[in-house]
Amino acid sequence: MSAWVLPDHIADVLPSEARHIEELRRDLLDTARGYGYELVMPPLLEHLESLLTGTGEALDLQTFKLVDQLSGRMMGLRADTTQQVARIDAHLLNRQGVTRLCYCGPVLHTRPGRPHATREPLQFGAEIYGHAGVEADVEVLRLALDCLDAAKLGGVQIDLGDARIPRALLAGIDAPEGLMNDVRAALAAKDASGLAVLTRPFPAKVRDGLSALVGLYGDAAVLDEAAVALASFAEVGSALDSLRRLAAAVPGAKPSFDLADLRGYAYYSGARFAMYVSGASDAIVRGGRYDEVGAVFGRNRPAVGFSLDLRELVGVVPPRELRAAVRAPWSDDAALAKTIGELRADGETVVCVMPGHESEIDEFRCDRELVLRAGSWTVSSL
Repeated sequence: MSAWVLPDHIADVLPSEARHIEELRRDLLDTARGYGYELVMPPLLEHLESLLTGTGEALDLQTFKLVDQLSGRMMGLRADTTQQVARIDAHLLNRQGVTRLCYCGPVLHTRPGRPHATREPLQFGAEIYGHAGVEADVEVLRLALDCLDAAKLGGVQIDLGDARIPRALLAGIDAPEGLMNDVRAALAAKDASGLAVLTRPFPAKVRDGLSALVGLYGDAAVLDEAAVALASFAEVGSALDSLRRLAAAVPGAKPSFDLADLRGYAYYSGARFAMYVSGASDAIVRGGRYDEVGAVFGRNRPAVGFSLDLRELVGVVPPRELRAAVRAPWSDDAALAKTIGELRADGETVVCVMPGHESEIDEFRCDRELVLRAGSWTVSSL
């Protein structure tokens, strides 16, 4: 095999795409900063027990593992950044009250999440710690939408659910874990007949509730249907109120609801959301409440956040025009060097053309050039 052939689902990012990704990264980080989120940069690798404790256990099969040559301990290359940010909040910052943090960096997966996906996503995310109220959920949802707006993405479809609803229905059921896994799988697949067979040993109240839950998806009318069908389950009312509040916070979005959605069931502790856009094969953004994320680090703080893959995002956003640049001849002339320096200090891109390469095309769109006129270097339109 040739030495330059990369592993499956790993790819170089070439100049045009890299430029676009970097511009998106800056826009998203600026958007998060506008909300008061502080940037953190966790390391790419950590001791394995830190990465895979608590909610991180679900990432075991997705995590590359290696032995530290210095300590002999097992280490892992992060497959997700949320666990690391929870550690930072719990042990390094240890602040009282609300903390807002954001991040952007690569993660590595042992297998692609779906066909044609990269195993090296560039993960951007934002998380807020320390507030248990729905206001934090609303802020994170609005920030995620504003990030997609900053990326010039329109027609965003939001899907909402709440992990507390299926949990409320299954709470107190004393059944083998294998059976419970099958029940959750049938519920996620909306397999009403399979669910009816699996839940025969369950109390009638639970059977009826799960049967109703399978069909509770669609527009906002689903919330009213759920309030009637699941009225006997105490926690459901609170979850429905949270979903109504989230829907009201984005009045122009017309969100849909899927109350039986179990994606992230072991991870999310409350409301969760997914955002879809044209051209993406799956949700472009996922987020929600995960209050248990910091428990293993000794601070079980309320937490809400979202994340997205910038490498996936760049594939569906509208292409951006190249920023106009200035072309300059290559010369040792001190006056030319001074003029070029002043232009660059003002934020202009100045491309000096190497001798003999005047006819070559590069990544920058040069619409002006520096020319010598009457003994001074001036910018002239091409």
